Amino acid sequence: MILKNRTFDELQPGDSAEMRRLITADDLYVFAAASGNHNPMHLPRVDGNGDGKPDEIAPGMFVGALIATVLGMQLPGPGTLYRKQSFTFFERAHANEELVVRVRVLSKETDGLVTFATEVRRISDDALIVTGEAQVIAPPRRLSFDDANLPGLVVQRHRHFEDILDRARPLPELATAVVCPEEENSLGGALLAARESLITPILIGEPGRISATAEKLGADLSGLEVIPAQSGFEAARIACALVHEGRAGAVMKGHLHTDDLLRAMLDRDTGLRVGRRFTHIFVMDVPGVTHPILISDAAINIAPDLEAKVDIVQNAIDLAISLGIEVPKVGVLSAVETVNPAIQSSIDAALLSKMAERGQIKGGLVDGPLAMDNAVDLAAARTKGLRSEVAGQAEILVVPNLDAGNMLAKQLSYISHAEAAGLMLGARVPVILNSRSDSSMARLASCAVAAIHFQRCIATPGRTA
Repeated sequence: MILKNRTFDELQPGDSAEMRRLITADDLYVFAAASGNHNPMHLPRVDGNGDGKPDEIAPGMFVGALIATVLGMQLPGPGTLYRKQSFTFFERAHANEELVVRVRVLSKETDGLVTFATEVRRISDDALIVTGEAQVIAPPRRLSFDDANLPGLVVQRHRHFEDILDRARPLPELATAVVCPEEENSLGGALLAARESLITPILIGEPGRISATAEKLGADLSGLEVIPAQSGFEAARIACALVHEGRAGAVMKGHLHTDDLLRAMLDRDTGLRVGRRFTHIFVMDVPGVTHPILISDAAINIAPDLEAKVDIVQNAIDLAISLGIEVPKVGVLSAVETVNPAIQSSIDAALLSKMAERGQIKGGLVDGPLAMDNAVDLAAARTKGLRSEVAGQAEILVVPNLDAGNMLAKQLSYISHAEAAGLMLGARVPVILNSRSDSSMARLASCAVAAIHFQRCIATPGRTA
């Protein structure tokens, strides 16, 4: 957009300009970060005055900055400098409210000073938020600028996980068998999810170590069931038994090796296998991306063949549907977007795409092979001449092997500041897989995703997790 100004000589009393602006939660975060004002009254989703509900009040100086925006962008425009500004506040503006900001020339002085009447109103009810007067030094000469070169800002918040948590909290607490919660991260994550009313943990492991860990955390285990087990494998077998008995609707991995957990779950007689193979799915909340991204498989299937990839894709589609994506778009990744007989992943991708087309994979749209750029970026897909309902818009990324999936997920986490919820599907119930390095948000989101998926599965006859 080209910005043009009005010079001092051109301005006349009565000249006016206005701007409409929707206040977003990101605006409040950006202003708090830039100003250093972290008053909880002005932060999204925070109860700043103790009345039991978030306040989300736009700071007065943020509203005032909107007046400065009209003065600096429109009237007089580029080259304008403030001399002084007065404010009288009548109401408060909040996140998700749309405002109209107006300025009007009152008078001109001989030394280049111009006085403006200023006001901000809420559009929904025409409520007066603030009035005042601004005195500025108007530009003496015509200027124009291209404002398209400003750097973009990405707020490192995880709105998709916040929405998932909001969806999960009203659900019944999910009885969860926590296997070997014998160190601080694993026990702490389970207790945190319990405090958020997401799960009811059943702790399985060596009671002395669990109690010692709780003591380090300053946590009270009274009221929680603790089932003794002397090894990780024994604890995993007990967790499977609790599922068969109907006492647990999910399993959470604690401080044990994944192989021990899977060995118990794969047992032909006492395990949790129900047909499809076990596959791992990361649900990732990447700042700046408008939807969650699901990545599979990054933790269990090392070098999946075509048959395994069918289960990987179907499990991911099922989970995406549980999360509210009606018709998930699946991009099957390779190094290239054309079939190359020398690259097995490109052949597998093409076959998976055709299998979905023929109804062998259900519930989603599958396209491949797609390189990473043209799977997630519409402009890149168009540049390559790819025109499908998936190319450039994929919500699920199916990787060629565990190496690729693990690297992609960790790149998004550590470079793009994403949070990742980890879940294993293909078992009778969802299995929550957290890493020791996972944040509190990642642990909560994993439990929330499990609760939402479990609820949809048990509400549909014949379905499993």
